Amino acid sequence: MTTAAVTDFSWRATSREIDDPNDILDYLGPDGFTWIKNGFGFVTAGRITRVEPENALAVLSQIAHDDLTELVGSGPLVVGALPFAADEPADLFVPARIVGRNANGQAWMTEIEEAPSWPADKLNRPTTFSVTGGTPKPLWDKAVTAALARVEEGAIEKVVLARSIEITADQAFSVTDILSRLRRDQPGCFVYSTGGFLGASPELLVRRAGTTVTSSPMAGTVAGTSFAAIERLRTSAKDGREHDLVVEAILAGLAPYCKNLDAVVKPEVAVLATISHLVTPIRGQLNDPPCDVLALTRALHPTPAVGGTPTDAAIALIKQLEDSSRGFYAGPVGWVDAKGDGEFALALRGALIDGTRATMHAGAGIVAGSDPETEWRETEAKFAPMIAALTNL
Repeated sequence: MTTAAVTDFSWRATSREIDDPNDILDYLGPDGFTWIKNGFGFVTAGRITRVEPENALAVLSQIAHDDLTELVGSGPLVVGALPFAADEPADLFVPARIVGRNANGQAWMTEIEEAPSWPADKLNRPTTFSVTGGTPKPLWDKAVTAALARVEEGAIEKVVLARSIEITADQAFSVTDILSRLRRDQPGCFVYSTGGFLGASPELLVRRAGTTVTSSPMAGTVAGTSFAAIERLRTSAKDGREHDLVVEAILAGLAPYCKNLDAVVKPEVAVLATISHLVTPIRGQLNDPPCDVLALTRALHPTPAVGGTPTDAAIALIKQLEDSSRGFYAGPVGWVDAKGDGEFALALRGALIDGTRATMHAGAGIVAGSDPETEWRETEAKFAPMIAALTNL
């Protein structure tokens, strides 16, 4: 697959309604992309071309589209993920085939040129698993202690440090099996995959629908969903300040592109399957003409939810203290259509699948009042959903 120039091709896409596929994961190609939330979703197979982020809308504008469906979501898309680090390559592409389904059971297929056949379901499933690598606890303690020293010096106010874990199985992992479990067990999350990188993210970075822009920044976390756990989160000064830094950054990042912008005054609590987060919904109206969602995504990333404050100092410290590259972990993942509409989430609660090996990352925000042991336990809670999906436990 090559990278598309903006003027060297002429493609035609056709979208048509199809019978309800019941489970769209049956149509996910081995090199495909997944996007599922609350009954709406789509999967892809085949890759027409790789796309650079700055060329996404220009590429889509050159694809003629025969839309026989008039269903929301049909049509050619650019999908994929952006890396956490700005100096690493993105993985954005135009799918050859898209199969989608909405909450009403209406389904469609969009095809561009000739797409590959879907893979046969694997007969073998992994049954035994072992932890074969990851960030050692002493190294984590040392990194958090070093970060706290920088906070005390006043060099940074917050930095998000991540650690890794590696799990090896006796058989190759099945991407569709893992996605099915995430869809079942992580309601309210964006279930995503792009190639072998997949997960279930609770955090919407940015969505554009016409001139309306929305974001749902999250920061401040507690393991558990009980009343006591939620109250502990609501009343935590540390978590509250950590959350405020993210909201302030999102508002500042969106302000130049909006004619008006509003956020709820007091954070809400998003209760997921096993963990709770502070969240502040943000909504605005974009300037005319409106900025496309991918440009908004690039303007916002990295937020203090995954990087820190101030940004440049936090990113430099992350490179210094973390023991492995994040890759696409904590970067944006999502899609954009030819109108510039779409949505991108932060690629959290995920894993990179490579045959029998799964590599995961999880992070915690280090601010004044943090300690290594508490932050280690927070990352354990964040690993738990993906470990359960990998092992089916």
